[in-house]
Order: sequence, then C-alpha cells, then structure tokens
Amino acid sequence: MNFERRSFLKLVPAISTLPFLSDSVNAGPKARIAMRFIVASDGHYGQPNTEFQKFHSDLISWVNREKMQKGVDFLFINGDLIHDEPTLLYDFKKTISGLSVPFYVSRGNHDKVGLDVWESTWGYPTNHSFAKGEYAFVVGDTSNEKGEYVCPDATWLRTELAKYKEKKGIFVFLHITPAKWTVNGIECKEVIELFENTPNVKAIFNGHDHDQDSTKQYGKKPYFFDAHFGGNWGTSYKGYRVVEIYEDHTWQSYQYNPTAAPVLNAFSGKE
Repeated sequence: MNFERRSFLKLVPAISTLPFLSDSVNAGPKARIAMRFIVASDGHYGQPNTEFQKFHSDLISWVNREKMQKGVDFLFINGDLIHDEPTLLYDFKKTISGLSVPFYVSRGNHDKVGLDVWESTWGYPTNHSFAKGEYAFVVGDTSNEKGEYVCPDATWLRTELAKYKEKKGIFVFLHITPAKWTVNGIECKEVIELFENTPNVKAIFNGHDHDQDSTKQYGKKPYFFDAHFGGNWGTSYKGYRVVEIYEDHTWQSYQYNPTAAPVLNAFSGKE
C-alpha cells in the first residue's frame, strides 16, 4: 500500500488551529499544565565536519532554560544520538549529563551499537516503555546494529499498548516513521493500523527526517516530526518539539525554533 496515495494523509493546519497560542507561547487554555515534555532528535554526536559539540551544548541550554521558565518533566531524544561509531555513545552520555531534566532515548539508524551495549549504557532495552501518572510512553526500535531501517516489533507493541489500556493516553516514540509519506520513511502497515485501532494512543513522534517539522495524520492519529538539532542537513533551523498535557486531559504540541519566530506547526488534542 502506498501511503502517499491515500486520501487520509494530510498535513495538519499550522498554528491557526490553536487560537489560544500567542507568538510567545504565553497564552494558554484555562486548564493548568499537568505534564510538559520536549522531544528532540538527530544530534549525530561525532559526525565529521559538523559542530556537534555546539549543537549539543545548545540543546542543553535550551532545555535547561525551558525548565526554569515553564517547567519540563522530561526530554526524549528520539534517535541518532551518535553518528555511526559505537564508541561515541559514552561521550554522548557524558555530554548530556549537563541536562537539568530527566531524559530518555531511542535507537536510530546511526546508533550502530548492539543490544547489550545499549542496555548496559541506558539501563533499558531498545524496546521499552514507562508510565508517568495517567499517561504511558512506548518506545519502539526501528533499526539494528547494522543501521538498517526496520519496522518496529508489532507483537511487542501490541502487548505494550494493551498493558496501558487503562491510561488516559499513550504517546509513542519511533525514530523512523512507519509510513512512506516521507523520502526516508518505511511502510509498516500492521504497526500504523495498530495505532489507529488503539483508542488511547494520542500521538506518534518521529525523528530521522531532518527536513520534516510538521504534523501528518493517518485517520485520527497525528504523527509529529521535530526536524533536527544536529547533523549536516535538514531544516534551516535547529529546534525541538514541545508537548503540554493539561489537567482536563486536553493537550497541545508545537515545534519550537529557539533562535527565531519560535512557534511552528501547532496542534491541539482532545481527551
């Protein structure tokens, strides 16, 4: 099935869909924020001929500033932590120790480390999940030690989604998008239909495509892209995505450019 030819694929309208957002992101709905997290990806620590050290120090500064100004419960780094060389993983981990917030990671196609090294480094496998209050977060692996593109394990995903069926919402993280609606996406029909048929899956977050910072939609499920904060190609800016969940269980997400007109491609979600 070619997802690009299906009528249900569309770009979600940008900031106009959220009239309560001001340019400075100071306005907000009446409900108070219950949880706020940031998604960034594709730092490519160690990539030759890039300012990878600066890219990472910038991200740390941005996230720490967000923590002080608005609060951040955690940061999720959605793959391509390093650039191909497995020994870089230790240096990457040491570098991001400057973060003032908890963080979680997923494996990207440039994170060419084995399962044992990954788990010994982070304390959890490449497929993992965690819960925070009324919400769950499920992380699927979309690559392997060779750096090949692979569909996430649908059987494992189905089990994890069922485990959290009583949660108010589930947010899924996959480095590579499971629909062929970008040049670098892959087609994973079973996975994308599993998400569509799981009522409390709220959103899926993808990295990998450095030139994508928008929202795409399959049925009722939004798929968010966060561009990149490192690497040598992609959007003209480096940034990240913000997710805010409110006490009334509504939520919003927007892409953030820390160096210019900041709010991009906002999306509002309902309970």
